[in-house]
Amino acid sequence: QLRQLFGSAVPAFPPKFYLAMTKSMADERRSQLEQYLQNVTLDSNITNSDVFIGFFRKLQQDTFKIQTQRAFLDVYLADGSNIRLDIQTSDTAERVLEVTSCEVGLSRELIKYFSLFFFQDHDDGALSVVKKVADFELPYVSLQSMKELHCKLGIRKWYMDPSLDTLLMDCRASLNLLYMQAIQEVKRNWVKPTEGQMQELKFLQKNANKAKFLELIREVQFYGYIRLDPCICDYPEEGCSADIYVGNNEINCCIKLPTNQTKEVSFKINRLRSWQVTFLGAIKDGEEDTLEFRFEYNDSGTWQWIILYTKQAFLLSSCLKKIISEQMMKAAKEGQEMEIKMPESTKNSKKSSIQQKQVVHLGFVSRKRFLVRPNEDDCVFEKIREEDL
Repeated sequence: QLRQLFGSAVPAFPPKFYLAMTKSMADERRSQLEQYLQNVTLDSNITNSDVFIGFFRKLQQDTFKIQTQRAFLDVYLADGSNIRLDIQTSDTAERVLEVTSCEVGLSRELIKYFSLFFFQDHDDGALSVVKKVADFELPYVSLQSMKELHCKLGIRKWYMDPSLDTLLMDCRASLNLLYMQAIQEVKRNWVKPTEGQMQELKFLQKNANKAKFLELIREVQFYGYIRLDPCICDYPEEGCSADIYVGNNEINCCIKLPTNQTKEVSFKINRLRSWQVTFLGAIKDGEEDTLEFRFEYNDSGTWQWIILYTKQAFLLSSCLKKIISEQMMKAAKEGQEMEIKMPESTKNSKKSSIQQKQVVHLGFVSRKRFLVRPNEDDCVFEKIREEDL
């Protein structure tokens, strides 16, 4: 049905296993579906269609043998508290987010600034955001399939531009959500305040001055970024490890070299041309499956591929798409303002230059049993309307 409606815009669906699935086969199947989703969700017309949503609801339930029935689902806030929702196992993330927002008092027009995420709380106090939950995904089903990872479902803000905080300050519910998340990120060392900033933040927290706290923390290094777990990279040489922060139009890497020296590198998004997520499988028996994230970067006038080996490759991909969509919406808004102010003779040339900056290449590939080759039509966004984003 999807092929009939959307033609070649729909990539080939990964093959099924017709025998009983082992754990490794189930993991591979999950990764294949994740890969397929990353490709097919490039087109919002597809993901918003009733056919697509119905198809993936059935697919997820059939894959993990979960029938539609009443269930309870815990959604965690950043302060560790949780909201227990009375749902159907077939409810999508979009529906669960709406119910959660209603429970916390978040106004409907602000829901778009938040999303559901799967995360892990580690014994050493570290926090890992595993992935963003897709709107059409069934959170209850996904949690059942991820039991061994001990994941929780939580609500977090979903934008990469910290200045957007200002749009949420007048709503008590959104202010509380931002404040709880900011406190969490300070406690988990996601942000890097100076000693002076830290003292002032503690004072504001003690006095429960949430608005001032959020105003100050926007000046703190790495606020508004998503921190990934430490991973392996091949830059500037193979065998390096890296702590990665993504946000504020950059991928910031604190790289530990084989010589134990450290080097901080900022990869600017406007110098990144394309990226790929690759499922490598387990490199050795008994090891977890490996994901490779590679991006093509202009370093001093030369394009080169830089590789990160991280289980959070899909999360990183989602972050980059979000950054770029925010950049393009901002450029489109500025373009509209320029058209109002600029004389007629200069409109066309300025509009043309803005469109040229909105060309973004995306690609997703797999090296295990299935291959998706993005073509030019699928990978390049040129004339993007605001509603498409």
